[in-house]
Amino acid sequence: MAIEQYKDLENGCVGGEDDLQKPLLVPQQEEGKKVVSDEDSDGDENNGNIAMVLLSTFVAVCGSFEFGSCVGYSAPTQSAIREDLGLTIAQYSMFGSILTIGAMLGAVTSGRIADFVGRKGAMRLSATFCIAGWLAVYFASGALSLDIGRFSTGYGIGVFSYVVPIFIAEIAPKNLRGGLTTLNQLMIVCGASLAFLIGTVINWRALALTGIVPCIVLLAGLIFVPESPRWLAKVSREKEFRLALQTLRGKDADISHEAAEIEVYIETLQSLPKARLLDMFQSKHIRSVTIGVGLMVFQQFGGVNGIGFYASQTFASAGTSAEKIGTIAYACVQVPITVLGAALMDKSGRRPLLMVSAFGTFLGSFLTGFSFFMKANDLFTEFVPLLTVAGVLIFISAFSIGMGAVPWVIMSEIFPIDIKGVAGSLVVLVNWLGAWAVSYTFNFLMSWSSSGTFFVYSGISLLTILFVVKVVPETKGKTLEEIQACINNKSERRGLIPTLK
Repeated sequence: MAIEQYKDLENGCVGGEDDLQKPLLVPQQEEGKKVVSDEDSDGDENNGNIAMVLLSTFVAVCGSFEFGSCVGYSAPTQSAIREDLGLTIAQYSMFGSILTIGAMLGAVTSGRIADFVGRKGAMRLSATFCIAGWLAVYFASGALSLDIGRFSTGYGIGVFSYVVPIFIAEIAPKNLRGGLTTLNQLMIVCGASLAFLIGTVINWRALALTGIVPCIVLLAGLIFVPESPRWLAKVSREKEFRLALQTLRGKDADISHEAAEIEVYIETLQSLPKARLLDMFQSKHIRSVTIGVGLMVFQQFGGVNGIGFYASQTFASAGTSAEKIGTIAYACVQVPITVLGAALMDKSGRRPLLMVSAFGTFLGSFLTGFSFFMKANDLFTEFVPLLTVAGVLIFISAFSIGMGAVPWVIMSEIFPIDIKGVAGSLVVLVNWLGAWAVSYTFNFLMSWSSSGTFFVYSGISLLTILFVVKVVPETKGKTLEEIQACINNKSERRGLIPTLK
């Protein structure tokens, strides 16, 4: 899955007003790209109590690790669960994909929850849902209890996907914000990778119990860390707001300037007009919405969640020798590639990274499809397992380096502030619906034609390249105003916006 980070109002992170929830990687936006911001309030002088900031971040990213654990659970357990509980392909496909339905509901409601009970309260609620879900999976004796448990964990990680990056961005000083928010995605990948690895050596019920551990650590850790000062300021809890900010910045730090800036910022933010759903479809916004929704459609329908959710079974279909080796390799490759992708984000540009990534997913899907074609026709069958593993690893490496992260970054940059919240919610909804559709249909498509499934995904990757070339603007090194001018100028040339005479 791809998952996401926020930065200030432009990324919908200061206060949660935009209800912008993401399950995938979103590296930070470039400095200076803002219309309204409290960046100055996070001055370098207020970094005194770095230990508390780091502790608070560590506690929060336990939720990110839990996210990854839930996503990675279904891949190494498919054959064992189906055998022990006698599940059909349809039943296991529902079990694997219902996580995304729960996550979609959690993401949609997370903004309201985080605003109502606070960031810490939202994380406690998420952990409770995840613990209940894992216990339901552990004690499951049939498909219904499995699905209830999986849905519950999905709801929990849907809330986590929103509240964790927001909490980190709201407590971190300016000079640490980028690095600390990057930990959100890194821990998601680490959680998924560890679930893949552990799942190869322990049974599926024991693996479910390991998913409870991050939640317990998070619940215990929340006792010792402060609430988000910005949320406390928003709900007018002045004394607690200043105490939390002092705790995070150090007992000897002067927080008066930062506190004043936050209060002014909150007042400004609350005075902004609320956008309506129909506002997105005005002529001046339609191209931004097309870019955001289009990128999410191509991101998901390239097959990442189908391949990721059922990777072990895909390797097993190619040959029993590939299952364990492929699963372990899949787990190991994600972390370093994700780090590399984050490093390349602002050096190579968004468009080149997207096109290279999409070409890589095309190549990986095509090689995997070709390997299954060889198996079906008894051609060089001894090379089929190796080619399948290579194809899947190329796919996930290419996806992690660009298509997983960049669409979320572009989304945070292309929407003007007046529709950022509602447009972001639409994009997130499209993303989760696509994740469900792909993860649910993957096993059915594989039953229809293993090679055909991956050839379809490779074709979508080629369409992604064409979409990027024709529609997606380069946003690297541009202010938000410059990005909007670029989008509107292209829309005018295409006749979407009437030019002024």
